[in-house]
Amino acid sequence: METNLNRIIKEIELFSNFNSTPGKGVTRFSYSDADKEAKNYLRQQFESLDLEVTIDAVGNIRAKRKGTDVNAPTVMTGSHIDTVLYGGKFDGVVGVAGAMEVIRVLNENSIPTRHPVEVVIFVEEEGSNFMSTMAGSKVMIGKYGPKELKKIVNDKGVSMYEMAKSAGFSPEKTQDFIIKPGEIKAMIELHIEQAAVLDVENIPTGIVQAIAGIKTYTIEIEGVSNHAGATPMHLRNNPMSAAAEIISQVDTIVTQKANATTVGTVGRIICEPNVANIIPAKVVFTLDVRDVDPKGIDIAVNEIERLLDSTARKHGVKKQMTLVAEAAPIKLADDIIGIIEEEAKRRGIKYKLMNSGAVHDSSLLAGVTSVGMIFVPSVKGRSHVQYEKTDFEDIKQGCDLLLGAIYKLSS
Repeated sequence: METNLNRIIKEIELFSNFNSTPGKGVTRFSYSDADKEAKNYLRQQFESLDLEVTIDAVGNIRAKRKGTDVNAPTVMTGSHIDTVLYGGKFDGVVGVAGAMEVIRVLNENSIPTRHPVEVVIFVEEEGSNFMSTMAGSKVMIGKYGPKELKKIVNDKGVSMYEMAKSAGFSPEKTQDFIIKPGEIKAMIELHIEQAAVLDVENIPTGIVQAIAGIKTYTIEIEGVSNHAGATPMHLRNNPMSAAAEIISQVDTIVTQKANATTVGTVGRIICEPNVANIIPAKVVFTLDVRDVDPKGIDIAVNEIERLLDSTARKHGVKKQMTLVAEAAPIKLADDIIGIIEEEAKRRGIKYKLMNSGAVHDSSLLAGVTSVGMIFVPSVKGRSHVQYEKTDFEDIKQGCDLLLGAIYKLSS
């Protein structure tokens, strides 16, 4: 069996049309009009494929192809369709298109499987709305309930609970949809690498061994707003100067104090009142620290926190560092890695065993089932930008590998 290249291309290109920012990359935030249109399309496709569809309290979709054993646990595959602002058309969608292609190939060849095969579409993986990554999968495993959903809010103060409710879901019923022990036999997610390793080494497939953990913070520095010309330098309590000192040291701290696998990023800065001739009153910025080793994350965070304390004293400003999201590093299942490796060798697909610096919904499901991941290359390592690109031939190889592994697990 193999997947259909033309069908895969058509699916991915079609998804790029569900877009809130045409001409500026692909923007499809969870609960947006573009997201609703994409979900409506998915439901239609799932019905045409004779899948049993369940939509949970916040909009996660599970679409199940029946197995011959009604008591057998599900073999799951899928990904997410939400994007970052001005993102690309491959992130998440490759895994969704691959999962749908697996079902189509099994159906058109009339191939029964003992275990049900289930396509999953996670909501709010990116955290673009509420700065909390993988919120949908956190609901699935019971980590987020109504209480937590009311706490995470967008920049307009609207919570995920309110937004899900407005979209027609029932976030007060998260408990009804939590994955039960033994319900899922295995989960395999196909995804673009979002880094340059496979592209640089000219390897078409990566088999993931571990997924990096992440801690995301907002750092708020509050000073005294005043006239930019009339206030002497020695009489200033300038939060921008303090923020600049801290931000400029993040790279040094991460590379010199933490692990070789640790990364740290300041990706968002907000300045108030953001006027050219006024000393700012407040600066807020994000800090994203990741590593496959939790010690690396802790070292970087602790060093940055110490720097924040000393810099705040130096400039006479107030500071606050708040953890807004976290996920532990995950080692993926050896048995699933072995099955994917065996399938790659059987099909003659060149591969590399590797880690993932990006976090994925699969990492959370590793707490309730055996998880594997398949990577396909990102050209020049570009991702989360409109220039994101993966060759369709590489995607097809990844889909073939996914098909073989899912078939073996479900049979």
